[in-house]
Amino acid sequence: MTPRLLIAEDEEILRMLIVDTLEDDGYDIDEAEDGAEAYSFIQDNDYDLVLLDYMMPEMTGLEVIKKVRSEGNMDVKIMMLTAKAQKKDEEIAREAGADYFISKPFSPVELASVVEDILGE
Repeated sequence: MTPRLLIAEDEEILRMLIVDTLEDDGYDIDEAEDGAEAYSFIQDNDYDLVLLDYMMPEMTGLEVIKKVRSEGNMDVKIMMLTAKAQKKDEEIAREAGADYFISKPFSPVELASVVEDILGE
């Protein structure tokens, strides 16, 4: 079965780059441009991995994670994408329930490799 991903990133160019990179690896991908849309997608679908930008309109990635985890959804793997690269930011994201953390800027090849490792392919 094809792994299903959600990419939640408010910067359209970066979102397109991530989607293009991961689609080439054969993933089934949905896109959200803000946190509220991402949360709605997570409520309505089963994802193997969600990639969330930290800073988004409507709801931050951190707020999305806290809400999803507080509702008992512990199965979905969540990767936080952020320019907030300090150790304390990573700790806050992990405490909220993020499984993985990758700092911006990152290379598309690096991201594809990390996603592949996470999904065990």
